[in-house]
Amino acid sequence: MNVLVPSSGGSNARDEAVRDGEIPPVRYPGEHDRAKSLFPREPTDRLRGWVVTLVLTLLAGVVRFWRLGQATDRGTPVFDEKHYVPQAWQMLRNGGFEDNPGYELVAHPPVGKHLIAVGEWLFGYTPLGWRFSAALAGTLMVLLLIRIARRMTRSTLLGALAGVLLICDGLSHVQSRVGMLDVFHAMFVLAAFACLLVDRDRMRARLALVVTEHRAGDSVLGPRLGFRWWRFGAGVLLGLACGVKWSGIYYVLAFALLSVVWDALARRTAGVARPWRGALARDAPPAFASLFVLPLAVYFATWAGWYASETATDRHAAAVAEDVGFGFLPDMLRSLLYYHFNVLEFHTHLVTGDDPHPWESKPWSWPMGMRPMLYYYESGMPGCGQGDCVRATMLLGTPALWWLALPVAGWAVWRAAARMDWRYAAVLVGYCAGYLPWFVNLDRQMYYFYATPLAPFLVLGIVLVLGEVLGRSDASAERRKTGLLVLALYVGLVVANFVWLWPILNGFPITEARWAAELWLPSWR
Repeated sequence: MNVLVPSSGGSNARDEAVRDGEIPPVRYPGEHDRAKSLFPREPTDRLRGWVVTLVLTLLAGVVRFWRLGQATDRGTPVFDEKHYVPQAWQMLRNGGFEDNPGYELVAHPPVGKHLIAVGEWLFGYTPLGWRFSAALAGTLMVLLLIRIARRMTRSTLLGALAGVLLICDGLSHVQSRVGMLDVFHAMFVLAAFACLLVDRDRMRARLALVVTEHRAGDSVLGPRLGFRWWRFGAGVLLGLACGVKWSGIYYVLAFALLSVVWDALARRTAGVARPWRGALARDAPPAFASLFVLPLAVYFATWAGWYASETATDRHAAAVAEDVGFGFLPDMLRSLLYYHFNVLEFHTHLVTGDDPHPWESKPWSWPMGMRPMLYYYESGMPGCGQGDCVRATMLLGTPALWWLALPVAGWAVWRAAARMDWRYAAVLVGYCAGYLPWFVNLDRQMYYFYATPLAPFLVLGIVLVLGEVLGRSDASAERRKTGLLVLALYVGLVVANFVWLWPILNGFPITEARWAAELWLPSWR
């Protein structure tokens, strides 16, 4: 039986006497079990874990960067690249802000366009230049997801499977190969989620130490846990996510709530008398600072180029407009808020109307990818072995992944509610934060690429289910072999599905017959 030695946090005569063996230690029933359940269990194969991570990340880079400039509109950007690619080039030329044409044009914050501009700075105004940063972001998402899945499942194998599945997701693949904003938004959200997971483990480790030192009962609220750098990092990343698209605010709210709930549950596991009150009193205020105030500050800091300019859109609106308001603020901030309200009005009135976009989709169709998007299409050229060939780039989630979204979501709800499995609950929070808010205003124009941040959380949910199929590490050899066979068959199906879709995900020439064979459902046409 393990012996836990109490301590008030500092050295005293009794502690020294216990350590010297002069008096017997005091045993506290249940403390060992509480400390053991709090302390995070990590895989012991750290070297192999990093080797697997880096190899799969390299593979993801090859897949994402392969012939990156293949599909263009006669050498120009395709679809919404036509908005963001020129604006990024303007930022590069102007020192951090877009041209001001005399009318409201910019619909999103600057961070994503700054990142596109990095590639344009490196490789010029070319397809490689305006897509380089997106491909890099898509590659980094694979690395992040491998480490996240490994941490959540405590399995290097399942972490590797998460990486393979994300590599083979058609939606993530296409969004990593176009100069648009959504992949950057998804990357920052996923990185923030990773930071919160590490913070969760670190705080539980601190509480485990408190339990072993018999200090969990010093206060009915539990101990103070000190400054939390990983949660601070999550706040910075959430601010950057908002700096790509305003929809990052939903993740700010969801992740802040998730972090405080995790803290309350950890305090309860540690035996704190009032865990929820303790979390509200001692964890919620710093969480509010790190996961709300800090992202807000980071967001406004991303507008530095706009602040420094003299000619950016609405830069001096406070001096000329009559309805700016906020007279207690400096003119610079009043002008920025005026700009924001104009952008908000644009998004509010961006409705479907009587003449919808041919590839518009509503959120109920996203979980199973029922209405994909055609980014690029050209016919009547050579290159496929026949006279008339088709080249198309279609945003399409791999069906072997996305068609499982609803059953996986149902299973996750059951596991989170009935079995109190925090991993499924965390995945549901990440998925729903990027999905449910779109139901608030169904009249708004919406498109399938808005589902880009959902992909890694869908993969995480599938990987958690695959972990249950595989079975526990202490299960029988027959059980584990059967589970491995099912995993291998499923992952093989996903890879084969991705390979089949490869030509229409990348704009490679195919025959008319092959193009028709790629369009499985009437809603894909």
